[in-house]
Amino acid sequence: MSTRRLKGIQVIHDGKQVICLPGATLDNLEQILKGYDREPHSVIGSSCIGASVLGGVCNNSGGALVRRGPAYTELALYAQVNAAGQLELVNHLGVNLGSTPEEILTRLEKQQYQAVDILDDNEKQASDHRYAHDVTQVDEDTPARFNADPSRLFEASGSAGKVCVFAVRLDTYEKVESSVFYIGSNDADDLTAIRRYLLTSLPSLPIAGEYIHRDAYLIGEKYGKDTFLFIEKFGTANVPKAFAMKDKVDGFLEKFKIKGLTDQILQAITFFLPSHLPKRMTEYRDRYEHHLVLRVENNSKAQTEQFLKEYFTVHQSGSYFVCSEEEGRKAFLHRFAIAGAAIRYRDTHRSEVEDIVALDIALRRNDREWVEQLPAEMEKKIIHKLYYGHFFCHVFHQ
Repeated sequence: MSTRRLKGIQVIHDGKQVICLPGATLDNLEQILKGYDREPHSVIGSSCIGASVLGGVCNNSGGALVRRGPAYTELALYAQVNAAGQLELVNHLGVNLGSTPEEILTRLEKQQYQAVDILDDNEKQASDHRYAHDVTQVDEDTPARFNADPSRLFEASGSAGKVCVFAVRLDTYEKVESSVFYIGSNDADDLTAIRRYLLTSLPSLPIAGEYIHRDAYLIGEKYGKDTFLFIEKFGTANVPKAFAMKDKVDGFLEKFKIKGLTDQILQAITFFLPSHLPKRMTEYRDRYEHHLVLRVENNSKAQTEQFLKEYFTVHQSGSYFVCSEEEGRKAFLHRFAIAGAAIRYRDTHRSEVEDIVALDIALRRNDREWVEQLPAEMEKKIIHKLYYGHFFCHVFHQ
């Protein structure tokens, strides 16, 4: 039995916090919080494929937003086997729900509690309060965040299947007006200088800074096109349904030893469709090896633009432009479509590709040499190398 059948998102404190049950998805949460002009820990990306809120907390998922850090809370309802070998339900949710497991779970699922039952303990956090400071320490020789960081393991947070989680209580975030810059360069040192300046010198921390290598851009442009167009047309809420339907068709065809047919058909269809990416992005694709999609709060826009203008006046290896609303939206959507494009490439080139080696790399905050150099013996065995990631956090997917 899956706990994800327990669905529900309960808004408390006028939208400043939420209580999420196992079936709650990031997309559901994002839609609900729109009515409060607030956002969840993560937006787009994982939410496109139906990621669960609790899954993010249990795995300390980092997300793409610089200010928020790993998904984290110290307020949760979970079951564990205690030192005596007995199963027990632990209510650290900060909500009075009764005394017996049956009463607690029933009242929670039916939201049978009042405002007076919600307890606020200043000692208990519903988000990672220190990450916004940690990420700015650009001279430290440790990563800002990494998987299974002992300092971010707390009961349900980072539990990764070791306890059975029934609910988590999380902070939400106020929406802010923002602007997007698109930066291209043929010198990785340019992006390093930009990262170090923007993390330490702006009135407010950047909201997001996503890196894309040209090779990843090209693979994503061709093999992530259907994902991009589907989200553009139907929204993130329908992506899990589309994947489920595709999986059913693939499963049926595999009975007849037919593999990859749906992927081949989707690729054939999108091949004949016009380009889905903005013209200026395409021009930068051809001109520059390294790409950075940057979102800043509007109170930092003028200083950011002034810095970039002055920097690229001196350094001729790169350039930037301020995105229109459409360009900014499509730039970030393209970045997240890249993540699934490698799988599509493999599934449409089975005779050439043995498999994918997927790595998450957390670099030290003071690392300046972040472009990977592989031995020649290894290089010749690799068809494509795709590099993209959360650049300001110095976390790369490859």
